[in-house]
Amino acid sequence: MLRNLFRQVTDLLTGSGEVTDGLFDELEEVLIASDVSARIASETVTLLRQAARERGARTAGEVKDLLRAHIAGVLDEHAAPLTVDAPEPPLFYLVVGVNGTGKTTTIAKLGARFRRQGKKVLLAAADTFRAAAIDQLEVWAERVGCEIVRHQPGSDPAAVVFDSVEAARARGIDVVIADTAGRLHTQRNLMEELRKVDRVARRALGRAPDETLLVLDATTGQNALVQAQAFREAIGVTGLVMTKLDGTAKGGTLITLSEELGVPVKLIGVGEKVDDLRDFDPQEYVGALLP
Repeated sequence: MLRNLFRQVTDLLTGSGEVTDGLFDELEEVLIASDVSARIASETVTLLRQAARERGARTAGEVKDLLRAHIAGVLDEHAAPLTVDAPEPPLFYLVVGVNGTGKTTTIAKLGARFRRQGKKVLLAAADTFRAAAIDQLEVWAERVGCEIVRHQPGSDPAAVVFDSVEAARARGIDVVIADTAGRLHTQRNLMEELRKVDRVARRALGRAPDETLLVLDATTGQNALVQAQAFREAIGVTGLVMTKLDGTAKGGTLITLSEELGVPVKLIGVGEKVDDLRDFDPQEYVGALLP
């Protein structure tokens, strides 16, 4: 499902073409076109030039091997597994992101994953900004076998989170996954509301959320970095979820995020089905980028 990632880079570095300055100049341009930031593309090509000289690389294919090793190193450096154990129940995930990234679907997929493991899951409908969001989450909860805590549209999202933690303790729930309003990172009042949700979650749990997951759309390119920086500054982010990786032929966004933020990508979405959510594997991803 990820085989089309980095198509332009793969095309450039396939075969026995000579290793020339022109090849590296073109590679830098193609990396930028593939959603690698200009700074990281420049630094990457500089490192590749040096490595190619030191190792006597003579073909474009050898440069591709060097690039594969470099990207794998970058992704491995910032890799971290999803937290699946809490100091005491419930395990609590706070899920944030802007509208249209696949946030609610990701929550449903996470809920379904835990249900397959035999765990009791509660979804917290803390996106009270839109009535449709509450209804959508309720439909998903019923579909994947999760409980749900919901309040009236327009009510305090933090109250939903607090009640969800209390309900989880009372009902013996293993996992709480909290939805939040799909706010734009430029809306300061909504970002302040998110900070309040985080504070209340910490108070209710007696600790920080076990994961604060930011859902990003891989097809939005460099805008994903702007979003990630804003959310990280607002509440801190422990992990990224990259959705719609099956819908892009670029794939460089993930490299840019890893380098610029140092926040691990923990999950990737590769389709619409409820089981199309995978743990992020840097080696598998590099294999898909540069087969």
